[in-house]
Amino acid sequence: MTTETITLTNAEGPMDAFLARLEGTGPFSAVVVVQEAFGVNDHIRDVCRRFAGEGYVALAPELFHRAGRGIVLPYDQFEAVRPYLSALSNESIEQDLAVSLDHLRERADVDPRRVAVLGFCIGGFVAFLGACRLDPGAVVSFYGGGIVRPRAEGAIKPLLGEAGKIRAPILCFFGAEDRGIPPGDVEAIEVGLDRLKTPHEVVVYPGAGHGFFCDQRAAYHAESARDAWRRTLDWLGKYLPAPARPNMRRAQDGGGTKR
Repeated sequence: MTTETITLTNAEGPMDAFLARLEGTGPFSAVVVVQEAFGVNDHIRDVCRRFAGEGYVALAPELFHRAGRGIVLPYDQFEAVRPYLSALSNESIEQDLAVSLDHLRERADVDPRRVAVLGFCIGGFVAFLGACRLDPGAVVSFYGGGIVRPRAEGAIKPLLGEAGKIRAPILCFFGAEDRGIPPGDVEAIEVGLDRLKTPHEVVVYPGAGHGFFCDQRAAYHAESARDAWRRTLDWLGKYLPAPARPNMRRAQDGGGTKR
C-alpha cells in the first residue's frame, strides 16, 4: 500500500489531501473520504487505508485549507473547531469536492466512471451536497448535520430542498441517540429521498450517537460501526464494483435498522 499527501490546485489556493492506494496500475474504483469537523486526522487517514485495502484509491481533502495546511483539532475541544466550520459555505465545499472528484477521475489508476463520495459529520453534509450538486457514482453519508435545518455556526445552508436533483445511489447512516440530528430530521431526509427514483437507503442504529463510526472517540459504537462498514462496502461494491481480490474479509452484521 502507498500513502502520501498530495497538493491539488484549487481556485482559492492549494489544497492538500491524503491519498491511499494499493500497488498496481488499476484501473481501480475510487472514493473521496470527507473529514469530520476535526480535520484529516489519524482516523480519517485510517479510513482511507481501509478503503485502499479493499481495492479503492481513497482521497481525503483538507476542508480547512483556506485557513492553513494540516489543521487537526482534538475531539474534546469543539469550541476550537467552530471558527473553521464557520468559514465554510456550500459553495466553497462544492468547489473542494469538485476538485477532488476531478483529480481522481483524471488519474491513470482510476476508472473515471467509478468514483464515489463518503463523509462523516460535516463530511456527511458534504457527501449529501455532492449528491445534490455534482455527479459521483455513489454516495455514503454518515450522520450529516445541517441537511434539514441550519447549523448553529457559519454560512452552511440546508440541503433538503435540493434533494430532488440527486441521481447517484445514496446511503445515509444515523445514530438513534444523536442529539444534534433529531428523529424528525432523519424522517424528513427519508421522505425526501423516497421521492427519488434513484436507489437510496436510510439506516438508523439504536443505541448509537453522533460519531459512532470513529473508534478514536468516546462515541464509538462498535456493533453499529461494523455493520455500517459492511453496508458501505456492499453499497459501493454494487454501484461501482472494485476489482475482485482474494481473501477479503467482511465484518459481521450489526443491529442497524434499514428504512
